Amino acid sequence: MTDVLKRRFREQIMVMFGREPRKPVGPAQISAAAKTAHELKRMTNKNDLQAAKAHLRAHQETSNTWRNRRWITLILANLLFVVSFQFDIQILEGALTASRLIGFHSVDLNSGLQVILAHKHIIVNLVIGMTTMLVFWLLFGGRAFCSWLCPYHLLAEWAEKIHLYLVRKKLVTDQPMDRRLRSVFWLIFALLALLTGYTVFEAISPTGILSRALIYGPGLALLWVLALLVFEVFFSRRAWCRYACPIGLTYGVVGIFSPLRIKYKLDGCFHEGDCRKVCLVPHVLDTVIKGRAVATEVPIGPDCTRCGLCVDACPTGSLSFDIKGLSKLL
Repeated sequence: MTDVLKRRFREQIMVMFGREPRKPVGPAQISAAAKTAHELKRMTNKNDLQAAKAHLRAHQETSNTWRNRRWITLILANLLFVVSFQFDIQILEGALTASRLIGFHSVDLNSGLQVILAHKHIIVNLVIGMTTMLVFWLLFGGRAFCSWLCPYHLLAEWAEKIHLYLVRKKLVTDQPMDRRLRSVFWLIFALLALLTGYTVFEAISPTGILSRALIYGPGLALLWVLALLVFEVFFSRRAWCRYACPIGLTYGVVGIFSPLRIKYKLDGCFHEGDCRKVCLVPHVLDTVIKGRAVATEVPIGPDCTRCGLCVDACPTGSLSFDIKGLSKLL
């Protein structure tokens, strides 16, 4: 990795913790190849560029390939919990927070950390389950947990569509909040577990509530989930996932080291912005804004959920899934 990309990667980590993306300033922050690409784009006739964009959009086939794969995976994975419990077939026992797959323990990383802080000692089975999940999500992209497995994420995605419809009708306006709040909430829930001896977050986590409700039946806690969705529909788009949920931040840290990521290629990009419009966490795609890319190929940061919506939306194929180190061997 070049010095430019290393600096960019450190910046992306800070963005994950809440800092706003910054435009690269100074010659040391942009590679020579990227400077050449940016200069060529600036020299391109605007009318020709607009005509090319219009041609692309007119001939672009609408693709929901990755979205459909993700929805199917998420639904089937959660249904496997239900089927295993209802028919007592013992394939996947428990819930998303803690489970056993054909005898192998698996524990959600954030839930495991909460339990360790609350009980103040190490439980062997807990560590084994956390290690299993750490290795799995290290391989498959960290925050991919959010978009490929979390049931609340799916409901929030549907709620977002309603929110955007209401915005277009000018019935509501989106109220963004400070993304640093998520890091603050992570610390608050960790301190509460440590000081009270109780996993406070697990009591209000919509991920855990929905997982248990699907498997064991609904309860009053679903009213809290409903309240969150209503808040997101009428006030702030995807508020829980973007500004509060510590699970996303925990898996984002895992994503720092994951080889699976989305990669951006500058040369073919027309900067039309379709990818940012559909992105579930659009701050990770600041590099696609005209003049922002520090190299001709830039990996998207660890806060990316690897949902694939940007890959589906990109008319030029400038965004694609990539496995670090493997693409060069192919």
